[in-house]
Amino acid sequence: MRRLAVYCGSAPGSRPVFADATRETAKAMVSRGVDLVYGGGRLGLMGLIADSVLDCGGQVFGVIPEALVNLEVAHTGVTELHTVANMHERKAKMTDLADAFLALPGGIGTLDELFEAWSWNALGYHAKPFCLLNVEGFWDGLIEFMDHATESGFLSQRRRAQLLVASTPGEAIELLDEAAAAATQGMVW
Repeated sequence: MRRLAVYCGSAPGSRPVFADATRETAKAMVSRGVDLVYGGGRLGLMGLIADSVLDCGGQVFGVIPEALVNLEVAHTGVTELHTVANMHERKAKMTDLADAFLALPGGIGTLDELFEAWSWNALGYHAKPFCLLNVEGFWDGLIEFMDHATESGFLSQRRRAQLLVASTPGEAIELLDEAAAAATQGMVW
């Protein structure tokens, strides 16, 4: 894995542990030679992950919709900033640039990006793995719901198993590395 797409909040969240986990993710990535692909913003955890990767000596590739550039939330200090027309193009470009996906704490945008990456994987458009960094149980409710969807017959065991969960950034990178190495192209039913 050379490039990791990190999905996370454009807000800092309500607890310092979210920022701490974001900084630790950046350190873990750079120490393993993994570059960052992210949403291109300068605010919240998004800005923090970019700044932290840069501070550690890593490369940062941002992808931001034109409307957000116009609102002056683009991070202009990244290695490479791609401006795209809309959110659809942003997600497609991030998918092209990345080898795997990691979701840190975030809101609806983070969920949108994660679920689109998962849907595209399930449909065979890519075979790139994805993982939740479950910072102090942040994703517990979502994990419980995915288990409920599986038990209710709307998510196969095989597809449910695709959603990796880690409690530390190092564990997340290891899980993603292993999954990327074992990935095969094709639909997952």
